[in-house]
Amino acid sequence: MLLNLYHPLRAFEEACMLDQLSGGRLELGIGRGSLPIEWGYFGISADTAPDRYEEASEILIKAMKEQTLSYHGQYFELSDVPLTLRPHQANPPKWIATNRSESAVWAAANDANLACVGPSSAVRQVTDAFRAHRKQHPDEDNREPFLGLLRMIVIARSHTDAYFTATAAYERWLESFKFLYELNAVPTPPNLPLSFDAALASELCVVGTPASVRQTLLNQLEDAGANYLLCQIAFGNLPIDASFYTARTIQAEICGRFA
Repeated sequence: MLLNLYHPLRAFEEACMLDQLSGGRLELGIGRGSLPIEWGYFGISADTAPDRYEEASEILIKAMKEQTLSYHGQYFELSDVPLTLRPHQANPPKWIATNRSESAVWAAANDANLACVGPSSAVRQVTDAFRAHRKQHPDEDNREPFLGLLRMIVIARSHTDAYFTATAAYERWLESFKFLYELNAVPTPPNLPLSFDAALASELCVVGTPASVRQTLLNQLEDAGANYLLCQIAFGNLPIDASFYTARTIQAEICGRFA
């Protein structure tokens, strides 16, 4: 949920409704977005986006804990709003996607899980920052939140099949990702891999046979200090059969052997 594009009260009500409809299965991912052009389509300027997001996230978290909501900020004014709609869960799990240590500190202070993308060595700085701050804010049950490592994954019966299948899909995904940047003549992010080989080198993508992918993921999780794996198994124009094969293989050949 891109909070910069929502009124936080509306975001809270939609989250509550979804949690009720799903019987308490909501996991709430929040973020401010990363492309100012996209914010501009909704009337949000790049200058105001960080502070607006901070206020919206404060309101959303506050609303999850209280029966009446008041907040007086630069962008939002709420006075004694009765919160008759509640989530099914007492505290729905929260997630933020980040590659910044500053955001990890916020996540640690607000009981949020992390979804991190990037080389394992860079992610390690984020997870270390989270744990260093988390020591001051332990859970009541002393359970560490999830520190997730996000990877695009394609598994096939041979490494060659996985490589060529993933290459075509990544090229299509990259074309879509760059669309607004190129349309507005804006440079793409410097850490965006501009070829599939670069995506492999930066650890954004992991492809191969079940055995090789399992070992690569285990190594990356350890190096990153992560305790949770987020698998993106559908991207670009990846054939549905390839996604299904990857999903079945992860379940049968990888998940049961991570212990």
